[in-house]
Amino acid sequence: MTVTAAPTSPGHDPRIEALRARFRPVFARIAEGAVAREQQRQLAYDAVGWLREAGFTALRVPEDFGGGGVRLTELFALITELATADSNLPQIIRAHFGFVEALLAEPDRAKVAPWLRLVADGAIFGAAMAEQASVTSVTTTLTPRLQGGWRLDGHKYYSTGTLYADWISVIAAEGDDRVLVAIEADAPGVERVDDWDGFGQRLTGSGTTRFDGVDVPADRVIARNRLAELPSEPFFTAFWQQFHLATLAGIGRAILRDAIAFTLPRSRTFYRPGRSVPREDAVVQRVIGRLSALAFSAETLAARVAASLDAVAELHRSGPRRDARLVAVEIEAYQAQQIILEQVLEAANLLFEVGGASAVSQTRALDRHWRNARVLASHNPANQRERDLGDWYLNGVLPADLWARNHAAQASSAQQAEPAAR
Repeated sequence: MTVTAAPTSPGHDPRIEALRARFRPVFARIAEGAVAREQQRQLAYDAVGWLREAGFTALRVPEDFGGGGVRLTELFALITELATADSNLPQIIRAHFGFVEALLAEPDRAKVAPWLRLVADGAIFGAAMAEQASVTSVTTTLTPRLQGGWRLDGHKYYSTGTLYADWISVIAAEGDDRVLVAIEADAPGVERVDDWDGFGQRLTGSGTTRFDGVDVPADRVIARNRLAELPSEPFFTAFWQQFHLATLAGIGRAILRDAIAFTLPRSRTFYRPGRSVPREDAVVQRVIGRLSALAFSAETLAARVAASLDAVAELHRSGPRRDARLVAVEIEAYQAQQIILEQVLEAANLLFEVGGASAVSQTRALDRHWRNARVLASHNPANQRERDLGDWYLNGVLPADLWARNHAAQASSAQQAEPAAR
């Protein structure tokens, strides 16, 4: 009898299959140490290095700049495969790919050419964006230096991937401007702290980054916007969410893989002791069948959002940011989020129904799937996104506009408060 011990992915795009074949040895190497890294909380420096060496981190850089030139559908198919090996890795490099995508959105390609070549040569970017004060407040500051350039001061939190990065993209305030700068991760005055204490995605380096008088030359400024004029970005809202969706789809595949691997060698079943081996037990078969359906559904939905992003990527670079097709992709990502989260969390819980008490052994670390999925689900909370969907369908309020409105309101409040402070 032939037994299929590994799940297959929906779709048979020849380019995607060729890319999977190219990177599968790297993913297998990463998967081999995933449980040990999880159990020992061993940061994934080696695994990130393997991805760099294989050219994975340069996949979205255009070929004429030395990169892979892959489409978003191809990238996210690989992200799902990577997440199947270890779900920490896609989140570690999420900020890196977001930085590259921002470079690709710049109409003046000559302006970003040095950065694209840097990525093609293997540089990895982390991000330091979030602050504890509020979602919209930025207390990290840029102060002009008399001799030119700026100094950067402040603290950032949830700096995912920065521990592994060569460069850090940072949002800072200079008066009413919000400025994106890139600085070297080992520059004087930069301190990266491994203080992320979440119960899942424990190896992502999502901790604190401190900046104390860091020198920022003029050529390190990537973008600048007035606070009151920050653009609504439905494409990027969907892009950032899609990274989590593709990662969750990979967790779904890993759950199915581990359930099959756990079941096949067992000779004793909880349900009917002495009468059948687990693989022949109808209840166990049903659990495996359900897990396969949940994994297939999650991956299919994630692939749908990736295809929709691909379809509007050029429009995002050259057209109006409020084009209805861009809005539709953001809405689609929010809708997929609702279903994928439910399905993968259900699968992570159902996994333990194949093995009784033996499945909860710490040596197997099967609980990591639920913990990792739950932490990913806590990014961009689904209940808020569900409310946003309702607001869109009932009142035509675009979710991305809420961010722009909050920033504009903050700018207005600051302007009103300034005269009173004099």
